[in-house]
Amino acid sequence: MQPDKKRLGLQLFALIGLVFSLTQCKAQSESAVPAPIELGAPQPQLTIYNWPSDHEAVAQVHVVTIPPNYPVEVAVSEDLKTVATFGAETEALAVLNGGFFDPNNAQTTSFVTVNGTLVADPRDNQRLIDNPDLATYIDQILNRSEFRRYDCADGIRYDLTVHTAATPDDCSLHSALGAGPQLLPNDTSQTEGFTDYVNGSTLTRDAIGSQQRNARSAIGIKEDDTLLWVMVAQANPVGGMTLAELTEFMAIMNAQKVLNLDGGSSSSLQALWSDHDGLPQTYYGRLDQNGQKIQRPVKSVLLIPKPADR
Repeated sequence: MQPDKKRLGLQLFALIGLVFSLTQCKAQSESAVPAPIELGAPQPQLTIYNWPSDHEAVAQVHVVTIPPNYPVEVAVSEDLKTVATFGAETEALAVLNGGFFDPNNAQTTSFVTVNGTLVADPRDNQRLIDNPDLATYIDQILNRSEFRRYDCADGIRYDLTVHTAATPDDCSLHSALGAGPQLLPNDTSQTEGFTDYVNGSTLTRDAIGSQQRNARSAIGIKEDDTLLWVMVAQANPVGGMTLAELTEFMAIMNAQKVLNLDGGSSSSLQALWSDHDGLPQTYYGRLDQNGQKIQRPVKSVLLIPKPADR
């Protein structure tokens, strides 16, 4: 079922406009402490929507809205960790699962840069590089799209671009997280989702299950540089969104650029709530056949550090 503005309605499931509390940020080796945020400045908010509507929902869509110029960090772990563990170790306001990885050896299949340093390199993953079935795709795998944070003379800028793209002249690359495909402004699913077709119409390969409903994670950038973190949780074991449905939802949310992140069992989000005694709430996207949430550890995450008290 395709969403539209009237049917979707974007009905609020819970906690409209929740403002995250301001507390002291603890320095961590995997993420830098951001510049202090002025008290009273706009703060990240979490809203949860039933999609396409309350009475026939197949997904719950968790949307974290992050104001322009607000610092977002990237973190990566030597071992795989759940978003809850990342959150506990970094004391972050919010944590979203990130890029692709190999669950068999816990090595990355995506480039990850933290604080200007490349900290995860898929070229070091021999199961990826030496896999004959992937030889045709390896150049594209190594030049996937990535989410980037630039530190520039006029503040923080965010962008979605391929790994080999140059950094703007007046900026330095602070962090980057590889994933893909891009969904907006152009759909790169055929090149970055590694889909193959026979006679241009019959799908024979769909590496990320783009045409099946599933749990999904994505990051969007609006025209004013507002960020949207999106985690699509299944309302039932066959629920969720296709990539086309996710694209349409992000367009309704006024995202101009969208990058698909690792999805399925990896889709997960943790956030601190002001009305839960300061305790983090964790949401997992994928359900097993019995309707139980799957808590899968991941390699990398996006996180919102707590701003320093002023």
